[in-house]
Amino acid sequence: MKRREFITLLGSTAAAWPLTSRAQRRKPNARVGVLWHAADAKQEEEYLVVLIKAFQELGYFDGKNIELEHRFPAEQPERFRAMAQELAEGKVDVIVAVTGLGAREAKRATSTIPIVLVGDPDPVGRGLAESLARPGGNVTGLSLMTVDLSGKRLALFKEIVPKLTRLALVLDPREPSSKPTAIANETAGRAAGCLIKVFEVTTADEIDPAFSAIAREGFDGAFAVGPPMYNERVQVGASAMAHKVPTIASNAEQVPYGLLLSYGPDFPDHFRRAVGYVDRILKGAKPGDLPIEQPTRLKLVINLKTAKALGLTVSHSLLATADQVIE
Repeated sequence: MKRREFITLLGSTAAAWPLTSRAQRRKPNARVGVLWHAADAKQEEEYLVVLIKAFQELGYFDGKNIELEHRFPAEQPERFRAMAQELAEGKVDVIVAVTGLGAREAKRATSTIPIVLVGDPDPVGRGLAESLARPGGNVTGLSLMTVDLSGKRLALFKEIVPKLTRLALVLDPREPSSKPTAIANETAGRAAGCLIKVFEVTTADEIDPAFSAIAREGFDGAFAVGPPMYNERVQVGASAMAHKVPTIASNAEQVPYGLLLSYGPDFPDHFRRAVGYVDRILKGAKPGDLPIEQPTRLKLVINLKTAKALGLTVSHSLLATADQVIE
């Protein structure tokens, strides 16, 4: 999507959502709070556009028959909590929590407002729901399989980087999914004879030094883990290329910025399906009765341009199985 088109679309959703502009609209029938994870609408561009279009396809238009109240916590735990509390106190009709951390803080803030989770590796283990089949409380939505896919992702990586025996995990330790992802990759690594080491990154300024250390210490590749690395996808891709480190991710939307490949859930599809949950809840369904769904599509995206720049060869058979090839 071109920047002009994105700005036009945001104009219909009020990027800053000021109170003055709200007062000028006809009062919507429903109010939906969206608790993102990045710092602003630009960082969430790919998924924000999908979310808005999904609402429109179901007949919901911001400022007409629905009001979307977006919050951007910038990966700061205290902002997640404050913004979740703000949405709860504002008595929105539904809260869409993009991440498990957002859902946890929203659930902490309210036990009555329905919460739709866009994706979390283990919503039951985190106490967000009693079970996937019958959540039982006020949280429903979608789970991820990013942890379960660790072995498959590593195997795909080794198809392109056959010498892969040392893999670096680049992650923000404050992100809840980081620890289980690290454990799952360490288990997969042992089975594949691959040493796994975590490189912690908590700010954008630490990304390039991390990749410099990864290259200096002789690691064969890196896995950029979790929402914080998605937010900084431009910097992650630039640093990976600058230090010639083949890098993978779970999100397909990170690959065009210089990563080698991704394998994981179709995240745009998760946003579309989450909007479907909101629609059902606004029509009277109870979140506790709506099963939490797992991914129905897994995507493999390969950046052939990056592979060539790194001197790597991608087999025709692997390219044939890819959902998208970037050339």
